[in-house]
Amino acid sequence: MNQTERQSAGSSKLDALALLTQDHDKVKKLFEEFEKLKTIEDTEDEKLDIVQEICAELTIHAKIEEEIFYPAVIEAIGQLDIMDEAAVEHKETKEQIEQLVLMAPEEEFYDAKVTVLKEMVEHHIKEEEGKMFPLIQKASIDLAALGQRLSQRKQELQMDMGMIGASMSTGQGREQTQRGPMP
Repeated sequence: MNQTERQSAGSSKLDALALLTQDHDKVKKLFEEFEKLKTIEDTEDEKLDIVQEICAELTIHAKIEEEIFYPAVIEAIGQLDIMDEAAVEHKETKEQIEQLVLMAPEEEFYDAKVTVLKEMVEHHIKEEEGKMFPLIQKASIDLAALGQRLSQRKQELQMDMGMIGASMSTGQGREQTQRGPMP
């Protein structure tokens, strides 16, 4: 079983906050990998692979939050300013991703756009983990059941994007590609 399969298989047993935090940690590591490549010449292919994976991970993460997590949170804690801010941050992140997927690593401002995306995502993570998650922990919400729903939808989206094989949900799948296709 490779790393992606272990993470996907293990994520089905995580509660909602642990699953989302795991996603946050993964994308932060990918941004770190990209940062290291910025100082090395002739790394366009590697940059493209990492940015494609970042964009795919963020696209899936945003979808599961918007479709499942945020509605459950709003039901539990109400439509607070933090929820409005999260929606705006998601919109801006999607716009940045749309621009990046149309670019090549050798284009002017490519690295800068990735850096801006990184800063936007880091701010969003800080807000979620620092402000939203503590409110959720105090609310009466079944985080285990919510985590299961998030995990199931995440696997569906990964399959749709060709990031994991169709038999992945049974634990027998093989990863089709190391870095998934663009969203």
